[in-house]
Amino acid sequence: MDVLSDVIAIMRTGRPRSARVEWHAPWGQHFPSVPGAPGFQVILQGSCWLIRPDGDPVALSVGDVVFFPRGHGYALADSPDTPVAENDCDPLDPDAHLFASASVGGGTGATTVTLCGGFQLDPSRAHPALRDLPNLIHLPAGLGRHPELRTAMELLGAEIERPRLGADTVVSSLLEVLLLYILRAWLNAEPGQCAVGGWAAALADAGISAALDAMHRDPAHPWTVQELGVRAGMSRAAFARRFTSLVGQPPLTYLTWWRLASAARLLHETDESLAEIAARVGYGSEFAFANAFKRQFGTSPGRYRREGCPLAAAR
Repeated sequence: MDVLSDVIAIMRTGRPRSARVEWHAPWGQHFPSVPGAPGFQVILQGSCWLIRPDGDPVALSVGDVVFFPRGHGYALADSPDTPVAENDCDPLDPDAHLFASASVGGGTGATTVTLCGGFQLDPSRAHPALRDLPNLIHLPAGLGRHPELRTAMELLGAEIERPRLGADTVVSSLLEVLLLYILRAWLNAEPGQCAVGGWAAALADAGISAALDAMHRDPAHPWTVQELGVRAGMSRAAFARRFTSLVGQPPLTYLTWWRLASAARLLHETDESLAEIAARVGYGSEFAFANAFKRQFGTSPGRYRREGCPLAAAR
């Protein structure tokens, strides 16, 4: 798996949710803050306004995508002056369907069609790459911009509007694809549109990206800074400096985090024994693995497995 795919796979838990909504002006809807649950809105038809608690309203038009990596709250409305409905829309309502279609408002004004979605992620496994993302990512529509993202949007909207055999699998897959395309579009943004340093620069750097890929593909390998530097085509010292500068932590510190985050995912998604998981992520004994895991997550591997996703338990 490549690093960007791992960013999502390591945190993913539960099922995403999505809805296609037709809004008939006047209308306004509040979407609450859901920490650990990134969400997006896509404008499929018409236009509307994004209302933020910490900024000016933002005009949105057909093809625009807004993404909230940390699950911050916001509202959408046909006009900045339209009152916003107090009834919250919870994207992770456990009783909600995987996807739904709805028509809201009985007004005779303009119709806006949106596609929204929410992803349930485990905050205890938050990948450092997500820390570089702003609270809001706005990807404006533009001729020829992000063609794969536009295609995924159209496919998802059509599948929800007219579900057919296999729709659950198609929608789940398209939601994950859409999330990856949003992150890819941001990381590949033109200079000035996203941070020039941090993970965007790390993934764009051929040497650092090669070292990250090596660690992600084989976390059980006894990597050294020297060996990773060779993978990156740099001297040991130059590699360590550049990796730390871009990623925000030294190579072996990141490797330890990655091993334990991978182990946390295996604890939730497999029935493998602690000894088997320890070996898969590079620990020579179950005892050493358990100690390292407790330092990272504040609980033992066995208890972490029994308690399930912290976000789900808190809801």
